[in-house]
Amino acid sequence: MRVLVTGAAGFLGSHLCQRLLDEDHDVIGMDNFVTGRPENMARLFENRRFHFVQHDVTNFVYVEGDLDAVMHFASPASPIDYLELPIQTLKVGSLGTHKTLGLAKSKGARYFLASTSEVYGDPLVNPQPESYWGNVNPVGPRGVYDEAKRFAEAMTMAYHRYHGLDVRIVRIFNTYGPSMRPHDGRVVSNFIRQALAGEPLTVYGDGSQTRSFCYVADEIDGIYRLLMSDSVGPMNIGNPEEMTVMDLAEIVLDITGSASPIETRPLPQDDPQVRRPLIDRAREILGWEPRVSLREGLERTIEYFEALGEAGREAPVQSRPGASTGSPGRA
Repeated sequence: MRVLVTGAAGFLGSHLCQRLLDEDHDVIGMDNFVTGRPENMARLFENRRFHFVQHDVTNFVYVEGDLDAVMHFASPASPIDYLELPIQTLKVGSLGTHKTLGLAKSKGARYFLASTSEVYGDPLVNPQPESYWGNVNPVGPRGVYDEAKRFAEAMTMAYHRYHGLDVRIVRIFNTYGPSMRPHDGRVVSNFIRQALAGEPLTVYGDGSQTRSFCYVADEIDGIYRLLMSDSVGPMNIGNPEEMTVMDLAEIVLDITGSASPIETRPLPQDDPQVRRPLIDRAREILGWEPRVSLREGLERTIEYFEALGEAGREAPVQSRPGASTGSPGRA
């Protein structure tokens, strides 16, 4: 196939491009580097089947030639990013989804939307099945990401029903692994970075809130299987093994051998108390379930962070060079 991947310089986008190349597909990567990093694509450029276009998908998207699939992965995806870039987050979820859907329609291509477990908000149902409508605060600070993805899902299904577009929607749960940005604000990267630096591990609330962590190779495998399947509509891809944030902190300290203390801080507004996917549909339709244990995945991720060394001490997203270049702006 010939596949366009937006957000190709991001954490998941770069891993997805690599998997597509490994499966002998031609890949066009697209990114504007607001949160993506060029170094994530270094290995991709070694493959003659990979081509890159620097572009902001909230503007008209044009790609020469045929396309078999359009995979929309462009979006700030960590709390620190979408809280610092709220307008960009809303625009890439709305305008970016509209532009890429239009491209898929014009090419007769399959459309694949990267959605998120955040569409469930602070869920009142645990675990969360795809049929659960969620508990989202649309005017809270996290709403810029939650509602952007909910809108993107609604528009994707509207294109399916009205235009007959062939669509897939993946709801991604907490994913971690190599290529994460050390300062992206996600709990795994925060804990690893703090433990390796000997800094206190920051736990928000009392640490009793739960999360389900999926190693990136498993997540990408589920995403690829969904792309190649005939399943239209949302599907959870995540690890159903639920654990508390405090337990995660203890595991990271154990693996790193760090003597860092654990510090608690007030829980952010609308922070989900539970998060666990029901993956019955993925098991039945895709034959998929996660295979990498949390400890093994964390060991691999810690090795990556250790290899970064000083490079891991990056600046926050807004102060990095190019963070606003080509972005949708702050209008």
